[in-house]
Amino acid sequence: MRHNKKFNHLGRTASHRKAMLSNMACSLIKHKRITTTVAKAKALKKYVEPLITRSKDDTTNSRRVVFSYLQDKYVVTELFKEISVKVADRPGGYTRIIKTGHRLGDNAEMCFIELVDYNENMAKTAAKKTTRTRRSKKSAAAEAPAAEATATEAPVAETATEEAPKAE
Repeated sequence: MRHNKKFNHLGRTASHRKAMLSNMACSLIKHKRITTTVAKAKALKKYVEPLITRSKDDTTNSRRVVFSYLQDKYVVTELFKEISVKVADRPGGYTRIIKTGHRLGDNAEMCFIELVDYNENMAKTAAKKTTRTRRSKKSAAAEAPAAEATATEAPVAETATEEAPKAE
């Protein structure tokens, strides 16, 4: 029986799954964004987020624990030097999964997985968004005469353009 065995095995043996997730985590830390299937991205998110949380505390023991998962000293150095500084004030949720559609060959659902603090394009669009508030009745009443004034000006402009072709 499979009681309380919830994580996705991804159709692989334990050693193959461990190696694959380690390699994907190294690629994510190096490149800040990778393309993969949704199932692998969800498994990778559970794998890499505790490592990023551990990298906030730069001690010898935490470096050794992270190295035992990643097996790449350059990636561990980048994680502790760059990424941990950027995510120091973030309480979790270091990665984002963005679905991109289905793969042509086998129709597998594909996605990007990226580190949240490294996507400048997404940060710009979030900064542009403003919160909308309900307008009070006073400001709506003040805008109503302005809207009527523009509505009366528009027909005048249309009649002027209609008369010009007749003159020719």
